[in-house]
Amino acid sequence: MGCAALLWGTILLACSCGPGPPRAGAAPLLAATYVLDDANGLGREFDGIGAVSGGGATSRLLVNYPEPYRSQILDYLFKPNFGASLHILKVEIGGDAQSTDGTEPSHMHYENDENYFRGYEWWLMKEAKKRNPNIKLIGLPWAFPGWIGKGENWPYDYPDITAYYIISWILGAKQYHDLDIDYVGIWNERAFSSKYIKVLRHYLDRLGLWNIGIIAADGDWNISKEMLVDPYLNDAIEVVGAHYPGTKTVQNAILTGKKLWSSEDYSTFNDDVGAGCWARILNQNYVNGNMTSTIAWNLVASYYEELPFGRCGLMTAQEPWSGHYKVESPIWITAHTTQFTQPGWSYLQVDGHLEGGGSFVALTDGLGNLTIIIETMSHNHSKCIRPPLPNFNVMPQRATFYLRGSFYMVETLQVWHSRLDFESGNSSLFQQLHPLQVWEGRFSLDLNVDEVYTLTTLKTGRKCGCPEPPPPQPFPSNYNDDFNIRNPPFSEAPNFADQTGVFEYFVNASDPGDHVFTLRQVVVQRPITWVSDADQTISVIGNFKWVNMTVTCDIYIEKPRDGGVFIAGRVDNGGIYVRHSKGVFFWVFADGTYRVTGDLAGKQILMKGLAGVRDNAWHTLTLNIQHLQLQLPRNVGKLES
Repeated sequence: MGCAALLWGTILLACSCGPGPPRAGAAPLLAATYVLDDANGLGREFDGIGAVSGGGATSRLLVNYPEPYRSQILDYLFKPNFGASLHILKVEIGGDAQSTDGTEPSHMHYENDENYFRGYEWWLMKEAKKRNPNIKLIGLPWAFPGWIGKGENWPYDYPDITAYYIISWILGAKQYHDLDIDYVGIWNERAFSSKYIKVLRHYLDRLGLWNIGIIAADGDWNISKEMLVDPYLNDAIEVVGAHYPGTKTVQNAILTGKKLWSSEDYSTFNDDVGAGCWARILNQNYVNGNMTSTIAWNLVASYYEELPFGRCGLMTAQEPWSGHYKVESPIWITAHTTQFTQPGWSYLQVDGHLEGGGSFVALTDGLGNLTIIIETMSHNHSKCIRPPLPNFNVMPQRATFYLRGSFYMVETLQVWHSRLDFESGNSSLFQQLHPLQVWEGRFSLDLNVDEVYTLTTLKTGRKCGCPEPPPPQPFPSNYNDDFNIRNPPFSEAPNFADQTGVFEYFVNASDPGDHVFTLRQVVVQRPITWVSDADQTISVIGNFKWVNMTVTCDIYIEKPRDGGVFIAGRVDNGGIYVRHSKGVFFWVFADGTYRVTGDLAGKQILMKGLAGVRDNAWHTLTLNIQHLQLQLPRNVGKLES
């Protein structure tokens, strides 16, 4: 419905951009007025909205998408005025260890090893920059290769070594990929070391990297207390970043005078409730907590859905074999803010709470442009995965806004609207309505529950009417890979998702036969872990729902005596729970023995014996599972359960 305002005498006939006037006999709407004024100065500077790739391996399947679908997904995430139009991309600095949904490879598996082409985060940052040259880049480690701790599961005993490792990643990003990193973190959701932070700042400055800001400590707000009593620590840190703050900050953080960010948030299933969560915290992290940036975990759910936190991305892209992806509602909730603001804009000094529940923020570029984002998310339709959400009520209401200061002369506002419909399921997402006429600095809106409005002087918003992607398909029931590729675009083979250890393409030039091109597990020293990694290296591929299957693999055991390899089926777990995975695991060892176990830990032994396998030779393993029957090659027997 169109929006118009008419002044006749002294009576304002307010426009309604909601569903229309209340029915006859209905209770009158709660009415309240709000003033937007920059005459007495502005609020905090806006630093942008972003998302995390990593923590871990959350973008693993994205790189395997064929064109044009891969580029379409990237456009929805990063292209300005197109989809999510993100301002910030935060990536994991791979540490060879499990960090939620998989492991990401380090650029330095060992002290004398440097390779700045492992993994896919370099590629992703370049694709983001290609679409938005102004996007801010952040690197944060979840884990570290074992050599940094010299045998201890702790990265701070040798702060100079840890700082060298992190700075090498920053320098490698520039030298090999022409990427300028804007911010770097300490250790995701783990203890911080004030000494290490100061050492890192010292070496950054010494190398002329003054422009790179340190975010600390990517956990709770506790570091702010130490910053207040340690001026050197306070000087070293540019941003105090907390995770899942529940839209609240603490007084100590405010007293630091630093930028305050929700440096990881959301982490919620990407249906309409997830969209409601995202809409609420995007506004209220500033309204309640003075946080000027909110960063979603995760960017895109591009990992097997059965892994932990399936579909907890802003959109879903978990089928490279079919090309199918889905632009979920959180993408368009993001667009309500990102398409009409930029880092460097400023928030207006407003309370931001709506009388009938919900919130609003207003931002300006200081050049006369104004953007207002309003959300009226109800409690049950905006629960995030964490922390628990206290009860609150939201009701239909009429909000009248008075524009003052430099905004008094604004005559027209563009209107973008979303309504999450939890009754019919027919939500309306990021729809452009007729412009709103402002009369002498006044306009009104009738706000329903579970809505988002963007009112803006900018005319650059766009919702892509792109072609639909291919329909979804299950993972191919017949799949094989001989790894025969001379110049692989990525270090990992397609669709393999490493869960402990790192498997990389390896050209076995010494082999005269059929095993020149291989996939090799390369981590032999336990990393400084983020969670309790499995003791056995493992990579998963395929469909978690498969029951009947045949798995065949040529294997080569490099480690004599106690080296070994397994293939498995019906594996039920991965990610942070991989240590407890159950299934059917067929092991062979360099000492010539074999085992069949019901778990990855090898504690539930179903069968064992001699297999005639030895190290430094190629063998073919075959595991056939049909219903409740397990079949192994004849020389290792047969098990029925």
